[in-house]
Amino acid sequence: MKLELQGMSKRFGPVVANDKISLIVQPGEIHSLLGENGAGKSTLMNLLYGLYQPDEGRILLDDTEVKFSGPGDAMAAGIGMVHQHFMLVPVFSVAENVVLGNEPINAIGALDLATARERVRDISARFGFDIDPDALIEDLPVGIQQRVEIVKALARDAKILILDEPTAVLTPQETDELMEIMRQLAQEGTSIVFITHKLREVKAVADVVTVIRGGKVIDSVSPSTEVGELASLMVGREVDLSVDKVEATAGATVLEIRDLVVVDERQQRVIDGVSLDVRAGEVFCIAGVEGNGQTALAETLLGLRNVSEGTISLAGEDITHASVKEVLEAGVGYVPEDRKKDGLVADFTIEENFMLDGSYSKPFTKGLSIDFASRHAHSEDLIKRFDVRTPSGQTLVKKLSGGNQQKVVVARELSRELKFFVAAQPTRGVDVGSIEFIHESIIKTRDSGIPVVIISTELDEVFNLADRIAVMYRGKVVGIVPPSISREDMGQMMAGIMPEGVSA
Repeated sequence: MKLELQGMSKRFGPVVANDKISLIVQPGEIHSLLGENGAGKSTLMNLLYGLYQPDEGRILLDDTEVKFSGPGDAMAAGIGMVHQHFMLVPVFSVAENVVLGNEPINAIGALDLATARERVRDISARFGFDIDPDALIEDLPVGIQQRVEIVKALARDAKILILDEPTAVLTPQETDELMEIMRQLAQEGTSIVFITHKLREVKAVADVVTVIRGGKVIDSVSPSTEVGELASLMVGREVDLSVDKVEATAGATVLEIRDLVVVDERQQRVIDGVSLDVRAGEVFCIAGVEGNGQTALAETLLGLRNVSEGTISLAGEDITHASVKEVLEAGVGYVPEDRKKDGLVADFTIEENFMLDGSYSKPFTKGLSIDFASRHAHSEDLIKRFDVRTPSGQTLVKKLSGGNQQKVVVARELSRELKFFVAAQPTRGVDVGSIEFIHESIIKTRDSGIPVVIISTELDEVFNLADRIAVMYRGKVVGIVPPSISREDMGQMMAGIMPEGVSA
């Protein structure tokens, strides 16, 4: 099925999310929408899927204009969508999820599960998915859950399949398998719209790449286009994607974790017997598929989670049961995974956000009062040093772009006297230009002798920054390896398997 979008526009108040976007997806084509977070990619696909209504523009399927009042209309027209966060019911079986909302009914008016199972088997056999129709979703690995989402779309006879950031929660092997599935679907005539910000994946699987920036189509190019040129199209200027660093000179152990156990509210072990040593002057990356304990580990280091067993010491000081305030005062800088929820106060100014960690001490106070002159000078210095693009320090943080918001968090944490720095997903939702700057700041911190722990699900980021890598799976550390490890071996470790010939 041929898809054509003509002059699609969508506004949210004064914000123009999509500005007269036009593109064509041919039958059996893998068409990648490449752009940074906030570029307008997902908004455009939500228009196509009927979740939003366009302010302007037309949607044509096989040269016939269509209008969708909701996702049901889009599905009926042959459009399926696999969302970044899966829309599956964990306690239902595969078959039940696949037919949910479109249930086959038997002669007595009950759900015809036999037909549902057969539908799953037929599609699975056709594409080699190997999915058990009776398996519960909550028992399946993430990669298989994604295949269930694809089966669900194909079971409704989708001729156009939208994949929204589909590799965000996959291992490298699962990503490669997904790409093979995409190629097979395209060969069968399915048109695929592949939304991503990962340049390597675009070059590996796309037939056509359309770059969106600031809600507009910048260009449509071949996937053979150089990575640097694609990055420049995304950002609007030349970008150096490599990380310039010399080999680390590691010093004494600063962070020592021994037999750490942390349980969640259901008394499940989210960290299960982890032991780590992090040395001065190194970047120690913790990798893994999202949801395997990395976030819990970062939160535990800051004192946000209670330790059930084991110990944490920083420069010889026991901080196992320290409060957040005590951890920060001990010299820990922390960039949280979700900057909007945990790192910033959106309705505060940049200046006010810069003083969040130490509003009760110098340079922010004079006696019992705020020292506004010192606060202003401190803010101006950080804005300049960390290249925060803003009219002034009095600008509300919520008015900044995602990249500049992240720079505010990073600048605040690195401006304090630190013994240790930990950053969870430091470049998530950040433009390519800001990624470049944040990576440089991390390496400068390492080179100053401060140990750095980076928790990231972006493998390219891990390989670029790390001096050593610990891989976590289901709350445990599978092994600690150098950044020279192959992507394939890393993928096995992310699936909980220690590859032959790799020493941990």
